[in-house]
Amino acid sequence: MEAFKKYSPFVVHTDGTVERIKDTEILQPSPFSDAGVTSKDVDISPNVSVRLYIPHSALSSTTKLTTLVYFHGGGFVAESPFSPIFHTYQDALSAKAGAIIISVNYRLAPEHPLPAAYDDSWEAVEWTVGLSDEWLRDHADLDRLFLAGDSAGGNIVHQMGMRAGKPASKVRLRGLVLVHPFFWGPNLGDTEKEHKELVERMWKMASPPVVGIMQCHWVNWQAEDATPLSKLGCRQVMVCVAELDFLKKKGREYYEALKEIGWEGRVQFVETEGEGHGFHLIKPDCEKARVFMDQLVSFLNHV
Repeated sequence: MEAFKKYSPFVVHTDGTVERIKDTEILQPSPFSDAGVTSKDVDISPNVSVRLYIPHSALSSTTKLTTLVYFHGGGFVAESPFSPIFHTYQDALSAKAGAIIISVNYRLAPEHPLPAAYDDSWEAVEWTVGLSDEWLRDHADLDRLFLAGDSAGGNIVHQMGMRAGKPASKVRLRGLVLVHPFFWGPNLGDTEKEHKELVERMWKMASPPVVGIMQCHWVNWQAEDATPLSKLGCRQVMVCVAELDFLKKKGREYYEALKEIGWEGRVQFVETEGEGHGFHLIKPDCEKARVFMDQLVSFLNHV
């Protein structure tokens, strides 16, 4: 219980209102950042907004750019694209990869429990392929459309990939990047068992009490009602884990499952030794974070 209190990012008052007590700082978009990137905010519906990033030099060019839709982490209950750690990282990644980035501001639980985050994220993906903004119309290469996200955002990436794989979908994805993704289910390892109470308490805030987390297809791709991984709608997947992250085991199992089912795409596994969950966001200037960004950029720009 003490661990849960330590990590809880908000207080739920008796009247039902929610007060977030950490990670509430926001950064404004920049017309020209130190990295040479221009960013702006766009409301795409009453529920969903995005922050767009583009290398400033690309605005005066006709070159089409790799296009990345990004979903932030935070356990479905905290953070936003405007948080310092996410804004700073996307700004740097846009510059390094020479890419347009669409960072999605989806609704958070417990005010808006799942599947609100999934529905909002899919709305942002469809908005992106609709080229509804001038930056996208002039500069986005939808033949190089990727989705990426960390932690809960990595889970969202998986769900978006499954939606893209449905026959009626008009979304065509080049690849997915799942960074320290949140998956759960039976056969927990010792390290996972140490965090089991915390994970289950957080999940109760994020998800309606329809089914227990172990049986929920949103976090357990092996659940009885889960769509088979073979239906994943993309050509390439990069699964990234950190050695000291208790979610590492499930991330590796996801990678192994993609290989074993005979999925026709290309799957890559990246493990960063000696680091924990979200290290690249917490200390982006460390050597291992720089190496990780190089690996991510290489995946995005591989032809």
